[in-house]
Amino acid sequence: MKDGFVKAACAVPEIKPADPAFNAAAVIQLIDEAARAGVELLVFPELCLTGYTAGDLFFQPTLNDAAEQALKSVTAHTKGKRMLVFVGLPVRHDGLLYNCAAAVCDGRVLGLVPKTHLPNYAEYYEKRWFAPAPKELKEISLFGGSVPFGVGLLFTADENPFFSVAAEICEDMWAPDHPGTAHAKAGAVILVNLSAGDEAAGKAAYRRSLIAAASGRLAAGYVYAGAGAGESTTDLVFSGSCAIAENGKLLAESRPFLTGLTCISEIDAGFLVSERQKKYNREMPGHGAAYRRAAFSCPAAPASFVRQFSQTPFVPAGGSKLRERAELILDIQARGLYQRARHTDAKALVLGVSGGLDSTLALLVCVRAAALLGRPPAFVKAVTMPCFGTAKRTRGNAERLGAALGVDFSTVDITASVRAHFAEIGHAESERDVTYENAQARMRTLVLMDLANKHGGLVAGTGDMSELALGFSTYSGDHMSMYGVNAGVPKTLVRALVGFAAGETSDKALSAVLADILDTPVSPELLPGKAGEIAQKTEDIIGPYILHDFFLFHMLRRAASPAKIYRLSVRVFAGLYGRAEIYRCLTLFIRRFFAQQFKRSCLPDGPKVGSVSLSPRGELRLPSDASAAAFLADLDAAYREDAE
Repeated sequence: MKDGFVKAACAVPEIKPADPAFNAAAVIQLIDEAARAGVELLVFPELCLTGYTAGDLFFQPTLNDAAEQALKSVTAHTKGKRMLVFVGLPVRHDGLLYNCAAAVCDGRVLGLVPKTHLPNYAEYYEKRWFAPAPKELKEISLFGGSVPFGVGLLFTADENPFFSVAAEICEDMWAPDHPGTAHAKAGAVILVNLSAGDEAAGKAAYRRSLIAAASGRLAAGYVYAGAGAGESTTDLVFSGSCAIAENGKLLAESRPFLTGLTCISEIDAGFLVSERQKKYNREMPGHGAAYRRAAFSCPAAPASFVRQFSQTPFVPAGGSKLRERAELILDIQARGLYQRARHTDAKALVLGVSGGLDSTLALLVCVRAAALLGRPPAFVKAVTMPCFGTAKRTRGNAERLGAALGVDFSTVDITASVRAHFAEIGHAESERDVTYENAQARMRTLVLMDLANKHGGLVAGTGDMSELALGFSTYSGDHMSMYGVNAGVPKTLVRALVGFAAGETSDKALSAVLADILDTPVSPELLPGKAGEIAQKTEDIIGPYILHDFFLFHMLRRAASPAKIYRLSVRVFAGLYGRAEIYRCLTLFIRRFFAQQFKRSCLPDGPKVGSVSLSPRGELRLPSDASAAAFLADLDAAYREDAE
């Protein structure tokens, strides 16, 4: 697929123990089904060509001969298909029998990977039949040719270096030193596991945690296919459990006792490579000197997704997960401010309250921090500073919010001060340009800083991460504070947190004002409107924040290119925003993100609350004069291709 994605699937055929011809036909049928679905990586269960439960029949040459012929049939059937297939079977070599995963593509067996860790306890007696994998790579004879045989094999697509796969088998994942670690160090981006674990009460949750943990620890994709229908039930039952994971997150998981293509999803291999660069840099790749690369061809196809992407990736799903995450984020914000106030022996927390979302969240955090300090809500000094563009609705909401929370609330009308400043610098009030707007923002910061000095307190910043990303703030105005409590919270998450607070409170007055604030358009309120109404709507100026937050997440968290972000956005926001609007907003985002770095280079301290932060002190090291040209060109090329 394009953009570094690999469409992976798990297949559970309904087999017959000790009937390789029948099993090969079942495998071939699923290969055809996967090809129609655009699958590029297909994984079958352990020993699926013979059945895992063949028992002492593994000693019989008849069964092993038939398994080899079954592999030959499966291999021939992959001719002309754009797919890497892993299928399990016993393989004889030098008088020993090995439990192997065969990697097959386009009519060729690319390699045979034997199982390393053989269980020999309770109901598992694999050491009775199989030898553990040899330590060194070998070449063995198969179908009149030579095939690489060993654990250290990487299967890499010629057209996509991110599509690099290595295999382990069932118990290998459960072992303390499972081969997947060495595979990842050698450069495998995706790990596959051909398994035949039985089903038992409680085992599914443990297996799920192992799969997710392996993918997260190694920054890898993990495709796990378990044996199922048709295996002997003499002593065990096999459920055909399958799962696909990426960097610690399950993308897909099958229900028990299904057959067919039970799991399909797209693994973002490009993201995984970027994640490894961030986490490990050169500590992982390059350690696989003993590995051998087996190349195959898999030309990139247009993306056709099964996987779902959230329109609001910074916001957790609803219900208990949102409640748990919201509480944690509010605690992180409050704890950060509490520690700063305690360290500086602050006598008050000071902040400007406009009646908008950002200052509302900051005020809620300040009240929490005051409680942690053992101080009453009045320890927080909230100030509303009306001027030319202040609307009746937002000012009224600010006043109602202050009263509902019980903070020390005051009003400082800055109109006269701003007019005096205009006179001092020779600026006509009728000239409503950037000077007209920013003078108000800087005057508000001046008032807050001086009030903090007067009361021996700290100014809590209200600006959020989305505004910082876009540079939609006034330098040395709302850009500045003594501690930026919202610096790690993007606009979509600000809205979710305020909504959470509105739903959790039992105070009807507080709930009502929070609901109205949520319903109020986002605005800087720097231009006067008619009859005290809101004249400026931020999203009319810069575009929807839901788009900008989506762009921000995928650019910084997933290291996606502008072209990739554009194509994802078109899919995710289909029916909500058109291609032209997405292109316009993404172009604006890229231009502003690069041009406004100088504002982020001198940000006040503030807490990181999630996986993305714009702090110049550790999370985002960007030059303030970096060019956006290459990124804009990448986006333009994708947009032109899309138009064609």
